[in-house]
Amino acid sequence: MAFNVTLRQSGRQFQVEPDEAVLLAALRQGIGLPYGCKNGACGSCKGTVVSGEVDQAPHSSSALSNDEKTRGMALLCCATPKGDLVVDIREVAGVGDVQVKKLPCRVNALERKGTDVVELKLQLPANERLQYLAGQYIEFILKDGKRRSYSMASPPHHEGPIELHIRHMPGGTFTDHVFGNMKERDILRFEGPLGTFFLREDSDKPIILLASGTGFAPIKAIIEHAVFKNLNRPMTLYWGGRRKQDLYMMELAETWAREVPNFSFVPVLSEPDSTDEWTGRTGFVHRAVIEDLPDLSAYQVYACGAPVMVESAQRDFTNHHRLPEDEFYADSFTSAADLANPV
Repeated sequence: MAFNVTLRQSGRQFQVEPDEAVLLAALRQGIGLPYGCKNGACGSCKGTVVSGEVDQAPHSSSALSNDEKTRGMALLCCATPKGDLVVDIREVAGVGDVQVKKLPCRVNALERKGTDVVELKLQLPANERLQYLAGQYIEFILKDGKRRSYSMASPPHHEGPIELHIRHMPGGTFTDHVFGNMKERDILRFEGPLGTFFLREDSDKPIILLASGTGFAPIKAIIEHAVFKNLNRPMTLYWGGRRKQDLYMMELAETWAREVPNFSFVPVLSEPDSTDEWTGRTGFVHRAVIEDLPDLSAYQVYACGAPVMVESAQRDFTNHHRLPEDEFYADSFTSAADLANPV
């Protein structure tokens, strides 16, 4: 017997089959709820169960703490209802209009960007075109059925191969293959587009773009989309890494800063050494935002990268620097390691 789920803010309802996760049921029926990893690691799909009960599957403690559970919160990607539910969570407009597909693709190009990042370009079949929102991601479907998620760095209007930025995770099944045996013309299979991290164009607020490492990939797509659409909102990119080599496309960001009106770029290194010859900003990248903009009440923030950076930024910006909670949009780059010790 299916259960009814009501979204408190809009009153919309949908049905969830037995043992089906609330998020997956919503997406299946074209209802846009926020999500990222879909496996209990990132926390993007966190909502409050106003009435009813759910079974919460194993998940990362950083995505949902015990304190949050006691306050009635749940991760909807791995929560199955025990009965009818009323859930309080922000809906996402626009995502349900984009068709999710499973497609084959061919490796068009592999180009090293620094020591541990590859720019991977994928060619779709001649009769296929992938419609997506700037900032979304795709999931590679591996031969054993496992999946690996990567954000698209090329904007939706781009004619040509889809661009991804892949960092080598030594010991990782997929990235070891990318950096070892993958070659041009190899065939891969993926599903997409996925995710609710994308530019909200219905606002005129100035934008803070916050990236760490390859979190730059979807941010790049958002910036290039905004330039293409002639959006005049001020944009500031804060891009952080440990070493200078982690800012693997810094020249591109510097070009934007010179050529794009109302665009600024602030690179930040947390652990530069003498060979970097670094004279720029140092420390945690989200702290650089706070140093420059202690009052974020009039801004929109898009953050992407390591989970610890995303979580720190969301906590500090909203709790201490007046950023409205519903103006923080994030994509936390989780890996299999982030679920190594689920609770």
